[in-house]
Amino acid sequence: MGSSEDDGAYVEFVDASRSTLLAYAWLLTGEPHAAEDLVQETFVRVYVRWRKVRGGQPLAYARRVLSNLHTDRWRSRRREVLRDEVPETAYTSDPMTTDLVRALQALSPRERECVVLRHHLDLSEKDTAATLWISVGSVKSYPSKGLAGLRPLLADRIEEERHV
Repeated sequence: MGSSEDDGAYVEFVDASRSTLLAYAWLLTGEPHAAEDLVQETFVRVYVRWRKVRGGQPLAYARRVLSNLHTDRWRSRRREVLRDEVPETAYTSDPMTTDLVRALQALSPRERECVVLRHHLDLSEKDTAATLWISVGSVKSYPSKGLAGLRPLLADRIEEERHV
């Protein structure tokens, strides 16, 4: 890359953004190993462009890279085998989170990306559109459809949480 100042800034960026990107990737994939692979590949691609990205918004750029990598993977793996069970080694022991990740997998990939970016990472419609390279209108439509799809899948769990 060049200067030790660039390298140091990159290492700081990786340390500061790893957990956010890993959570985003895990919610998109539902698989811990696939999430880790996406984040590692994202960091490699960010490193290659670090000098240009550093002065702007490197986290936004990394989210875009991660989203694009995820989209490329699901497009190339249309014959993916879906599982009924979440792997035993989930990132959390919270049953609600596990149910949410399982329910997210029932959404289309674009609906899932929009729901996670808008409601988990709390990005604006404009930032979500920029991250995914889609229109703001699509950002309004996909989460609406995605949340409508999640409601019946999580209705029992939500009702159970209310009574606790």
